[in-house]
Amino acid sequence: MSHSYVDFTCLVAAVAVFVFWIGYWFVHALAIAYGKWKLHHKSCKLPMETPYPAVSILKPLTGVDVNLFSNLETFFTMEYPVYELLFCISDESDPSLMLVKKLIEKYPKVDARIFVGGEKVGINPKINNIQLGYASAKYELFMISDAGVRMKEDTLIDMVQHLKEDVGLIHQMPFVCDRDGFPAVLEKIYFGTAHARIYLAADFAGVNCATGMSALMRKKLIDDAGGLKAFGCYLAEDFFLAKAIKDRGWKIGICSQPAWQNPGVCHIPTFQKRIIRWAKLRIAMVPSTIVFEPLSECMMLGILAAWSIYWLFECDPLAVYLLHVLFWFLLDWILLSIVQNGPLPFSKFEFVLGWFLRELSAPFLFLNALLRPAIRWKAGVYRLKWGGVVEEINPTVKL
Repeated sequence: MSHSYVDFTCLVAAVAVFVFWIGYWFVHALAIAYGKWKLHHKSCKLPMETPYPAVSILKPLTGVDVNLFSNLETFFTMEYPVYELLFCISDESDPSLMLVKKLIEKYPKVDARIFVGGEKVGINPKINNIQLGYASAKYELFMISDAGVRMKEDTLIDMVQHLKEDVGLIHQMPFVCDRDGFPAVLEKIYFGTAHARIYLAADFAGVNCATGMSALMRKKLIDDAGGLKAFGCYLAEDFFLAKAIKDRGWKIGICSQPAWQNPGVCHIPTFQKRIIRWAKLRIAMVPSTIVFEPLSECMMLGILAAWSIYWLFECDPLAVYLLHVLFWFLLDWILLSIVQNGPLPFSKFEFVLGWFLRELSAPFLFLNALLRPAIRWKAGVYRLKWGGVVEEINPTVKL
């Protein structure tokens, strides 16, 4: 191989990395600007002559935690004229059943029903759990909301107001409530920086980034796609529900209020397993993730950018790398402050520790997802095929 050929190859690679690096700074700026414009707007109540559409809310429940009762109670106290709560519990012995009954007794004026046992329509346990509730939903708009999500009094108003005539699905950008402990700091940093950056940029560009923890959609569109049971063959049913809606020519988007996740369990290993599971889903559904996701991480991109700029401009690679990390750090602080919409519940020192742990561990978590594609979720173990279709496998498989 000639010296000139190697030089040319390195030049092309350096230019490609440099262009990608510059482009990713644009993603940072876009997320900050769009987040500032899009998030945390005060919901305006419609005039009485414009009635709000009624909404069916599906709540899949499995087990209990210390925050479940208070999380569920926020759905009974929402300021919305007509809605029903459909609690879907897979087993009669599940302790969440008792909590739901207590809340129904406490708020007798709220239209709430319980569905126990589910219906086996596919491999996805969440779809199986909520199928009975979905089939019994009375209203044209329905919402799927996970157990760990809290609602503000005007959250449903905000979501409905974003569901314009040409919009088929509105979802909430995932975020987390303020909680004590360093694991909670790490979660808030992740959801308010790396996750929020891509989520906001994708929503601005009209890219499908829907997550199913809190999503409002038009029931007719899902019925036209075969009903909820048609998505039981996927684990990432949220992505494919949104895809089915977009494929029919409808828009999807986020509302101005993030989804306030408030699960009772908050541990670093649990959080990391969740990140790994999501990465496995993305790899199966969007194979280009294998190349581009690692390159979009701060530390990996900084190394490549330092090499690229050294090759093109003969700048000190260490200085370039340190400046890259510093500016990334500062922009993440700004974005997190925007998403939080108030004072952060931890110190700057905790932010530094959490941010570096998140960024340094990200490549290793992604590598784990790539090398161990099997997914353990709920009580099952699954293998994803290319395209996102799932099959259940032996639960003794090593993950």
